[in-house]
Amino acid sequence: MTCNQKVAYNQFMKWDKDAIFKALADSTRRLIIDELCEQNEMTLYELTVRLLMKYELSITRQAIAKHLAVLEGAGLVTSKRKGKYRVVMFNNEPLKDLLKGWVE
Repeated sequence: MTCNQKVAYNQFMKWDKDAIFKALADSTRRLIIDELCEQNEMTLYELTVRLLMKYELSITRQAIAKHLAVLEGAGLVTSKRKGKYRVVMFNNEPLKDLLKGWVE
């Protein structure tokens, strides 16, 4: 992933709408966002357990990490280090920006 792809902005500092729609097109990524909305922040392990238990998905931690990379690339998820763990959080700013022109 290049520096330009890390956070999906276009040249006018707007979120990349195509990246957001691509990220939201997958049902597993939407479930991830739902879980992150419900719990303010989670580790990859916590998120994996919730998806396995609540939705009975057969998915690996590595697959969830790949989904998180797509969501993070679209700006919908942010992460930070907390001790030895990486914690992921939902970022609703790209969706607010996306809907601003359509809803308001």
